[in-house]
Amino acid sequence: MAAAEELVAAGATVMQYRNKTGNARVMLEQARELRRCIGVQDQNPHAEIANDAILERVTHAENVPLKAGSLLSEPAVWLIMNDRADLCVAADFDGVHVGQEDLSPEAVRAIIGSGRCLGVSTHNPDQLREAELTSADYLAIGPVFATSSKERPDPVVGLEGVRRARALTRKPLVAIGGITRSNAASVIEAGADSVAVISDLLRDPGKSAEEFFRVLR
Repeated sequence: MAAAEELVAAGATVMQYRNKTGNARVMLEQARELRRCIGVQDQNPHAEIANDAILERVTHAENVPLKAGSLLSEPAVWLIMNDRADLCVAADFDGVHVGQEDLSPEAVRAIIGSGRCLGVSTHNPDQLREAELTSADYLAIGPVFATSSKERPDPVVGLEGVRRARALTRKPLVAIGGITRSNAASVIEAGADSVAVISDLLRDPGKSAEEFFRVLR
């Protein structure tokens, strides 16, 4: 939780909780603890604002992974649950992010309602075209570069994959996979609205986030 506090202090306004190994009870406890440690109150802000949310800069780290960025809506700090729509609601998070092997976007939307944010990961043009037709608020494309954060990553799409994705959607586009401070600017130049990061935030999260913000401004 200390990493979360550092990222908030550095200016993070969107955080994603990501836990691939915990059971539901542990995940819910940790998600609620994340809310408490960053000072998010039970304000229930989910009222017809998620569809207008635009992610500007996004980063995240392991175990209590984080997405740091800016949403053009309240609340000041957004919390996103990875994979689990049910835990998103139970923990009173602001949205959920799902992959290709999770519940379908519309099944997730039926659980979280219209007022929470929904993101969908894609890995090729066909998946992106399909996700574009759903109620997802933003789409992710990747891995852009080689990544060690997944046991069986999808094929690398490269910067050209980001450019193709940009041409296929008007929704906010998040680039994922192998993003670092040294290549983040090139990903934005290729058409992504934001980037997702794991390894380049693990050491000194607060300072690293500040440097990402400087690179991406």
